[in-house]
Amino acid sequence: MTIIERLYWLTNSAVTVFIIAVIALVLLRLIANLANPNPFGWTAVTIRRLTDPLISPMRLALMRLRVDPKYAPLVTILAVILLGWFALQLLSTVAMTLTGVLSSLAKRAVAPLIGYLLHGLLSLYNLAIFVRIIFSWCNVSYANRWMRFLVNITEPLLGPLRRLIPLVGGFDISPIIALVIIQILQRAVVGTLILG
Repeated sequence: MTIIERLYWLTNSAVTVFIIAVIALVLLRLIANLANPNPFGWTAVTIRRLTDPLISPMRLALMRLRVDPKYAPLVTILAVILLGWFALQLLSTVAMTLTGVLSSLAKRAVAPLIGYLLHGLLSLYNLAIFVRIIFSWCNVSYANRWMRFLVNITEPLLGPLRRLIPLVGGFDISPIIALVIIQILQRAVVGTLILG
């Protein structure tokens, strides 16, 4: 097992354990609230202290969207799963790209080296478009610096597609078309530069 594979396994395991721990804590809070113990007891206070930093931002976001804040624990669980998935995807892309680049360098193979770099960049771009879609669904403001960054890097592809493709039932499907285009480009890179 190489160092990259060990680091990948370790960080992948750490992210997975973190996701499971957060879900367990939030579920424990839900169970404790249903059991209705003494709200000032040690157990209830400890559970609240551990979960409030996670649940409070979701509660505020739901109140801004005029949704009942009692769903904040469930939304927190979904958000942690989604963010964990993004982290795992990013980690997988970086590990695959690094492994391929190092292997190509060891073999002194230029075409696979370029192929792995292109494939990694396309994977990151794909992830950026996906995160932008999620942020837009969550009504993240364009004043947010992360949203501005995502718009700046994804708009060169999404802008022209948006002008070419009409709305379908009131929905902008240009991000879906962009994801399909990126998938086709990735397969072409694998077929011609990496395996070819």
